[in-house]
Amino acid sequence: MKKVIFAIAAALTIGTVSTAFAYPDAFNSGKEGKEMAGKFQQLSRDNVWEQTEKVDLQFKTYHPQGMTKVGDLYYMSSVEIIEKPVKYDQPHDGYDRSPGKGIGHLFVFNKEGKLLKDIKLGEGSIYHPGGIAYDGESIWVPAAEYRPNSKSIIYKVDPQTMKSEEVFRTNDHIGGVLRDGKHGNLKAVSWGSRTFYEFNEKGKVLRKSTNPSHFIDYQDCESAGKESMICSGITELPQQSSSTAKYELGGLALLDMKKMNMVHELPITLFSPQGHVVTRDPVFLENTKLGIKMYAVPDDDQSSMLVYETKATKK
Repeated sequence: MKKVIFAIAAALTIGTVSTAFAYPDAFNSGKEGKEMAGKFQQLSRDNVWEQTEKVDLQFKTYHPQGMTKVGDLYYMSSVEIIEKPVKYDQPHDGYDRSPGKGIGHLFVFNKEGKLLKDIKLGEGSIYHPGGIAYDGESIWVPAAEYRPNSKSIIYKVDPQTMKSEEVFRTNDHIGGVLRDGKHGNLKAVSWGSRTFYEFNEKGKVLRKSTNPSHFIDYQDCESAGKESMICSGITELPQQSSSTAKYELGGLALLDMKKMNMVHELPITLFSPQGHVVTRDPVFLENTKLGIKMYAVPDDDQSSMLVYETKATKK
């Protein structure tokens, strides 16, 4: 198995964007990912996640959705809501709510939180980007209508040119996507991650299955080696003391990428300055020497990237 080679050679400059890229593999693929998957299975709810960094993002983030990292830059999808969807009293044309209006963004920022690029994605009623992932060549981003059982466009973005390319369209709300290796098929989750999809690059559905886990709804997923993926997410639970307030239960789950079943999962009970569980939306995990590093952006509009680390305990 090839080792992950980090080619920090000549910096590539695209307008105001300068970065170093990781080739030939993405972060968390190959040996690095396999090690992280093994470490993840050593974690439990007793693990202590120590906050090591807080990066205030120097731009309006709207409602962040997914995140990945390429070289020394961060890519984060987000939805700018102009008009909120409104639920219907009765379904209209198979939809339970209006489409609303908005703008889809893929933000590129550096480790200081400075915005370097704002890539617009979507069209018309398709304006809600979801969970994203980098495969070593392209960043894969779904954009969907902001309602279940709707429509989506799957894009790939070249991190060198910052150009987006529509790959295919599909008839469901795709809330997150990643590629199974550099030249493999695409794994995707629907609204609330209740359905798993496998697509080829032409958009043909090769497999569709029901998510057997109801612990959390997966929001953002990343590869963890050639056979696994780690998804982060949230479930809102009612509180006995209030008819309206919800408790946000966060979590992480390791999935077998072939069978799409859960291998190991654990709750996350870390909360943001705005009171949101940190796995609410964008999360990126990175392998470290002793454990795992987690990057998260749980808050809207005025956001910070929160960075945590935990140690894996050998069994």
